[in-house]
Amino acid sequence: MPLVTERRAARKVLDSVVEHGASMPIFCTASHWNTEAILLAAEKFCRKYEIESIPLSVAMTFNYPYMPQAQRVTRAGDAKLGFLSIMEHLALLCGAKDAPYGRVQVLPHLDHADPSRDLWALTEGTKYLASAMFDAQVYPRDENIAMTRNYVKRYGRELLVEGIMEELTVSAMHEGRGDTAEDAYPALAAEYVRETGIDFLVADLGTEQQSATSGNVRYLRGRARALTAALGRPMLVLHGTSSLNRSQMENLAGDGVVRVNMWTKIAREAGKFAAFRLFEHAENICGNEFEAIESKQYLYDSIDKASEMMLEVLETLNYANFARSRS
Repeated sequence: MPLVTERRAARKVLDSVVEHGASMPIFCTASHWNTEAILLAAEKFCRKYEIESIPLSVAMTFNYPYMPQAQRVTRAGDAKLGFLSIMEHLALLCGAKDAPYGRVQVLPHLDHADPSRDLWALTEGTKYLASAMFDAQVYPRDENIAMTRNYVKRYGRELLVEGIMEELTVSAMHEGRGDTAEDAYPALAAEYVRETGIDFLVADLGTEQQSATSGNVRYLRGRARALTAALGRPMLVLHGTSSLNRSQMENLAGDGVVRVNMWTKIAREAGKFAAFRLFEHAENICGNEFEAIESKQYLYDSIDKASEMMLEVLETLNYANFARSRS
């Protein structure tokens, strides 16, 4: 199935996800193995629920200082090279004829793109994308609105644009949130959306990005619902999903959360699983057995574990509704 990289087609896919009462996962990647794990999870899900195809988003940051995923793709550390490499990999894995993951409909997404630091990705890179997060969160509100509005005017005809009106918490990296009164928050968000023309809003819903633990934050469900009411339609994007446990993630679609961004928990747990598997292979490794020593086994263990976790995320985000709609 070809990649979705055109605005109208991407909008149609997102509307279908909402109609099914689900939230679309934005699974981030920083490696070729992680990319294949995402597709494998979707393929497993299709087989489990006997669904012909499901859509999801594969995303990466560019030069985002807290986690520059495109830089991490290659040992060379070149963000542009990493970005293009992942896009080509995606096209081969799910977009080519007889591709192994041809049932997966992928909407490529650029995450946390700063207007100056990530200019190439936000401009020339758009031809590879279905959506982009124009991330002006560190700028004063008026500048943020003006820059985001200008980007929407220039590129909003080509792709869906995700905006963010304030700085979110990143684990152990900067201090917490501002003191915006709860009753004023929805009105400020509605004004931001109206002034910028964005398609999706990243809002502070109580989560912590790149969290090392899950379930120790309070997901602000009431705020999400108040925002959705003020905005007049479901358009929220949840970041920092790694800080939530499974029960906190249930019924996000009912709160107006249409896209759910996730990476840290999956990468962390898959890596730990693969590392512990190395201990199990210690005797063979010490015995100089090639298959035990060569990196492939570690990567395959990581892929398999990550795909299992992402399949569970798809279930939590109500993707089983795609199967129920056929009956």
